[in-house]
Amino acid sequence: MSKQRDFVLRTIEERGVRFVRLWFTDVAGTLKSVALAPAEVEGAFSEGLGFDGSAIEGLTRAYESDLLALPDPSTFQLLPWRSSTEPTARMFCDLTTPNGEPAAADPRNVLKRTLARAADRGFSFYIHPEIEFYLLKSGEFGPEGPVPVDRAGYFDNVPGGTAHDFRRESVNMLEELGISVEFSHHEAGPGQNEIDLRYADALTMADNIMTFRTVVKEVAIGQGVYATFMPKPLAGQPGSGMHAHMSLFEGDTNAFYDAGAKHQLSQTGRRFVAGLLRHAPEFTAVTNQYVNSYKRLWGGDEAPSYVSWGHLNRSALVRVPIYKPGKGSSARVEYRAMDSAANPYLAFSVLLAAGLKGIDEEYELPPEAEHSMGALSDGERRAMGFDPLPSSLDHALAVMERSELVAETLGEQVFSYLIREKRQEVAAYRQQVTPFELSSMLGTV
Repeated sequence: MSKQRDFVLRTIEERGVRFVRLWFTDVAGTLKSVALAPAEVEGAFSEGLGFDGSAIEGLTRAYESDLLALPDPSTFQLLPWRSSTEPTARMFCDLTTPNGEPAAADPRNVLKRTLARAADRGFSFYIHPEIEFYLLKSGEFGPEGPVPVDRAGYFDNVPGGTAHDFRRESVNMLEELGISVEFSHHEAGPGQNEIDLRYADALTMADNIMTFRTVVKEVAIGQGVYATFMPKPLAGQPGSGMHAHMSLFEGDTNAFYDAGAKHQLSQTGRRFVAGLLRHAPEFTAVTNQYVNSYKRLWGGDEAPSYVSWGHLNRSALVRVPIYKPGKGSSARVEYRAMDSAANPYLAFSVLLAAGLKGIDEEYELPPEAEHSMGALSDGERRAMGFDPLPSSLDHALAVMERSELVAETLGEQVFSYLIREKRQEVAAYRQQVTPFELSSMLGTV
């Protein structure tokens, strides 16, 4: 048995762990959990835990429903919010078929496949996310919808405010789980907060984001408020994004860094950005997977709506920041369209695949956008080659359906499931009669 497995079993015994939760996600990124008794963990390591995959959204078809969850001992952590009552731990799982093959529709496996393709080229892929979310008063709805916990704005300091205590407890809990936090602050919207996780390899970061969402919701419940990662929960206020800072490393060398290049972005980095730009409309249904996502993308504020890149331009889809000039390890590119409700395993997969495509096929980076997209007319944007992102989930699905890149990256099963299920979401949304329609039309037509 491996040293990691030995460590897990020893820790369970020494810490008196009562339950071990095995975690994985469905295709949409919803966290799934099954609790094992401590005596069953060793068997789960060697044989896996069998379950009905057809009962989990998108994982498998009914005629091939048997799946196994194999816990990854490297992800073992004690859950801080259970430490004082019934000590509980968690491990993320890889899903396999009974004959040991990786489950085709396991989002974690989709990311592993894509990372393996990068590794074949000598690259490792790192992510640093900026994760935004709203804190709302539980059970309270005003005339305009949910009620935020405060009316503060960007970087505001609110002595004694709910958000201060919330962020402090959340950061402490994340650190207890081994998830390093870079910083946290109040965001621009009322009740909106942001916590930025320190960079890690993409698989670890995807696991960390799933844990992060759970921590945020648990802390919110403990403080009598509600946390949501919905892309646009409040009309007229900023949406919640998950800006992804990305870099490729070749060993210990940042492949995006070139001290003598413009913005210190290497040719590899430029081609990676070109790949993101060319394929962004194709994978937007993955990075922005809900009908509500497009109210954030097209709702103004700093959410990008057009395919462009820039350095200081925060309206650009891809930004090339230089926070620490001359420090090669900090070179990165920032993809700004993804929202906080994305499935991180699938989203990181398509971002990486698009960037690798740009490198492999030597895409040329188009001219930099130096003007705010909002300050340009439609004609000016067209003349400059700044095409729009899809304007709705329906539009995004139509573009994605024609994408060989996304189909190949996700695999046939995940790709087909997303197209089918998200079209059902669009159809259900179209059938709704909204408060806007009632207030603007009921008495006038």
